[in-house]
Amino acid sequence: MNMKKWIASAIACSALALSACGGQSSGSAQTGADAAKVYHVATNAEFAPFEFMNASNQISGFDIDLLNAMSQAGNFKVEYRHQPWDSIFPALTNGDVDILVSAITITDERKQTMDFTNPYFEIKQVILVQKGKNIQSVEDLKKAQKVGVVTGQTGDFAASKILGNNSPKIARFESLPLVIKELENGGLDAVISDSAVVGNYIKNNGDKGFSMVAVPDFETENYGMAVRKGDTATLNMLNDALAKVRENGEYDKIQSKYFAQ
Repeated sequence: MNMKKWIASAIACSALALSACGGQSSGSAQTGADAAKVYHVATNAEFAPFEFMNASNQISGFDIDLLNAMSQAGNFKVEYRHQPWDSIFPALTNGDVDILVSAITITDERKQTMDFTNPYFEIKQVILVQKGKNIQSVEDLKKAQKVGVVTGQTGDFAASKILGNNSPKIARFESLPLVIKELENGGLDAVISDSAVVGNYIKNNGDKGFSMVAVPDFETENYGMAVRKGDTATLNMLNDALAKVRENGEYDKIQSKYFAQ
């Protein structure tokens, strides 16, 4: 080998060695989540205070702040999409998104088609009662003319259990704002929905004269973030990050921001 070829060969080998070292260093520094990947998250931003569109038309809320804190603690990136409630589940199944965060109650039925993180929030179904309506129990609810729910949410499941799935008394809507607007307009006697959401509505609409009725017939529920069935890598990433924000105090800060006593 002549001198020119030897020098060229040495330079090439040195570059290859540096490249290999660089690649090894990058790989060894990366643990857990894939920091280069952006996890697409679907939410229905019509369920304040958990998810809603703020004054700047950005997706906001307890769930969003929580997942943002988790992404920082877990060293991963997220990107949100606001979608209709009934479209978020097919989006996950079809692979259009990686994660669902939308105040989703963990149920046995849902666990058949998706996997859930550890619970991150506890609620119950309650009744939002129209002014002047005396509804204090499930038996009173059975006597109502129209009860509003959001299609496919656990308020819908509760109403179906009480009144029958095909009962003409159940009025189903695509979103919480729509069903509450119908209640405000006098088209419904009551609405069944999640306690924290109903409480938030009453807090911000005290002039409406509506009241929240808690009944013992409704069971305690837990929210979880959902991933595709069998996606253990993303599930473990989220559970690890959730544990970290609980331990470092960020969860409590976010909870106080939205649910100050």
